[in-house]
Amino acid sequence: MFRLALHMAAHRITALIAVACAVLGGAVLITGTGVLAESGVRSHLPPGRLAGADVVVAADQEFRPAGDLPIALPERRRVPASLVADLSGLAGVEATVGDIAFPAALVDSRGRVVPTKDPASAGHGWSSTGLLKDRAVDGDAPAGSGEVAVDSATAAAAGVEAGDRVRVVANGRPAAGYRVSAVVDAPGAGVLFADRTALRLSGREDGALARTVDLIGLRTAPGAEERVAADVRTKLKGTGLQAVTGADRGDLVSPGAGASRSLLILLAGSLSGIIVLITGFVMASALAVSLGGQRRDLALMRAVGATPRQIRRLAASQATLIAAGALVPGVAVGYLLAGQFRALLADRGVIPAELPLAYSPLPAVATILLTALAVQLSARGAAWRTSRMPATEAVAESRSEPRDPSRTRTRSGLVVILAATALSVLPLFSRTVLGATATSIAGILGAIGLALAGPALVRGVGAAASRRTRSGASAPTWLAMSNFRAYALRNAGIVSTLAMAVVFVLTYTFAQTTLMAATIQDTRTGTLAQQRLSAPGLGGLPEGTLGAVRKTPGVRAAAPVGTTTVIWTYKMLGDTVSEAGSATILPPDAAGVLDLGVRDGDIGRLSGATVAVSVDVARSRSAGVGRRVRLVLGDGTPVHAKVVAVYDRGLGFGSVVLSHDLAAGHTTTDLDQSVLVRTDGTAAATKNLAALAASRPGLTLQKADPAATGGLEDAPPEVWINLAIIVVLLVYLLLSIANKLVAATAQRRVEMAALRLNGTTPRQIRAMMRREAAVTAATALTTALLLSAIPLALLGQAFLGRPWPAGPIWLLPALMVTVTVTAFLTIELPTRQALRTSPADAVRAS
Repeated sequence: MFRLALHMAAHRITALIAVACAVLGGAVLITGTGVLAESGVRSHLPPGRLAGADVVVAADQEFRPAGDLPIALPERRRVPASLVADLSGLAGVEATVGDIAFPAALVDSRGRVVPTKDPASAGHGWSSTGLLKDRAVDGDAPAGSGEVAVDSATAAAAGVEAGDRVRVVANGRPAAGYRVSAVVDAPGAGVLFADRTALRLSGREDGALARTVDLIGLRTAPGAEERVAADVRTKLKGTGLQAVTGADRGDLVSPGAGASRSLLILLAGSLSGIIVLITGFVMASALAVSLGGQRRDLALMRAVGATPRQIRRLAASQATLIAAGALVPGVAVGYLLAGQFRALLADRGVIPAELPLAYSPLPAVATILLTALAVQLSARGAAWRTSRMPATEAVAESRSEPRDPSRTRTRSGLVVILAATALSVLPLFSRTVLGATATSIAGILGAIGLALAGPALVRGVGAAASRRTRSGASAPTWLAMSNFRAYALRNAGIVSTLAMAVVFVLTYTFAQTTLMAATIQDTRTGTLAQQRLSAPGLGGLPEGTLGAVRKTPGVRAAAPVGTTTVIWTYKMLGDTVSEAGSATILPPDAAGVLDLGVRDGDIGRLSGATVAVSVDVARSRSAGVGRRVRLVLGDGTPVHAKVVAVYDRGLGFGSVVLSHDLAAGHTTTDLDQSVLVRTDGTAAATKNLAALAASRPGLTLQKADPAATGGLEDAPPEVWINLAIIVVLLVYLLLSIANKLVAATAQRRVEMAALRLNGTTPRQIRAMMRREAAVTAATALTTALLLSAIPLALLGQAFLGRPWPAGPIWLLPALMVTVTVTAFLTIELPTRQALRTSPADAVRAS
């Protein structure tokens, strides 16, 4: 069977190239997505400053809902300090270090903050140098509260060395003078204080963090690492703490590391659905064109005794042979594409630049299995009709198409289009990211429905065009319209693929830009403050900043604002669902600087264990005013909070707002991230605030609502990532479309030869094919616009209050030109090639 399949393939090279390109592109996309998913599970950050510890003990930075994937906790969980002494007595342990981290930054001689990689956790006690590997110390350990050591990178940036004097802002305290006792040449060592001083500055002597450390590092005797790790895990069983070794240590350097890996899993999960839909559709349509050109061969085989099962097996074998040749380069390029995509994510700040990809054969195996399954099903489906027909009927129909399109197929397509239309209504009921996503999915489902109902549509369009051109039209025009109607199945495959490219780009792009515009609109409308004061280089605002701002002349209102992550656990259809999301932290007097669009309740009651929620959350989770909800804070602490307000502007300010009291003690630094300031609007007030910021090292004053056009220059990283995905998928679709059109046109050599033998000139044939290309492009564009119009109109109405989306106005004309040029070039070039062969030779070769 494989030998026969190979022999048949040798005579249909053009059509099978289209199949090979579809498989190759699909393999690239699926493999790349698989590498991202695997990296989210297996990749780890370098151990950095923990490289010198053989075993690291820390709290589990993941929330593990039953029956679902773990959710990363971005806020640091602490470890009891008493455990340091307990673990030091284990056999094989040579040294035990309890590490604490807190915000710290150096101020240079000109009053500027020296930048560090992570100022929120740059401060440590001197004992944490025991966690470093291959450290070189120039100087002595800090001897008291007036000395500090710094790493070599920070010392170089500040222009200091051992013995110099520096000022340091530590954990929100005013800048104080210190003597540099040592410079430590080790990456990530940070700013090192005497251990007693570090305890006092970090708030570990009393209060909620008393008698805690961030993590514990253990140095073990040579060869004892695994035994010590096993003993530690036994001792920690049931405490919620974990002991890690090897590459896993890197995930504990920063609590946000797990969040970045989880993002890769979520990104791969969101991509996988749309990639599988598109690649499956493209491969199926390419195989349909390829096998459509072999219907005569398959019909003749039926006539000489081949069974239906043998026909389908032959079609599947041929497709598998072609796919096998395309899979190898496709998988290889997929690994390269994943590396480029990781670089894009790192460049946009979505993941740490140090986070590597995890490579293994698993994505390749998954790609091969998925592609083989898709190819087998598509090939057998394409050959199904010919294999099931009586031999004589199959031969008779091999040079034409069925007279009437399948009613079952047409009805199925209409049902899918209706389902897509119903799905596009979701944004009206859910003004969320999920609602915007439904728009792009609805567009793709509509294009799939068009592919099913396409033959009936194309036949109808062709019939209408034929009636209009029956009298008075030129011969090429009449022939083009007749061909468009008679070969509805062939033309429908081309029209639907072109339409899918347009629908996909329009709905996916405008969903992103409309969501971005609605978010900007919510934020701009709801922000009453004119100025924002922050201290990004200090890891948080210093103490006393809020009071100083409120005393500044011209200030009418000021309130601290921060963000964190919360996990909402609720019931949906009888099952417990856990969903993580960003939450804003506000005090009860935030109404002076923000207008959340409160519909019910009062954010002035945001004190104690209280929250405010968006309208969508209140409706979907039965969380109205007065209800108590179960939340898990960013450090894993479960709380029961009372809902005191419901607001409209959830896109701009998040679906949940935590009271400042509720979030206190549950963020990594416990410092305010910024202060929003509403002034009397005078220039003098702004000048006074600028003077305040200049008088305190590290403070930055900027507009609370920076000018934003809503264009791509203001797009957040996730929008750029989605646009990059759109470009990659569009290129794949256009290449597949081009190959399919070339193959479909090349298969018409006999038809063109017959026309020439009947007196039609090459010029008339070229004119006929150009008119067919024009009708094909026009039909594809018209149907694509119709399929996109309803989802995009509903999206705009729901998010912006108008029946059209936000986005670049040049996108639609650019798509129209691209589709039209693609259709004309990929039909014109193979037509000219076919006309170079004499009619007799073309008929004889068939």
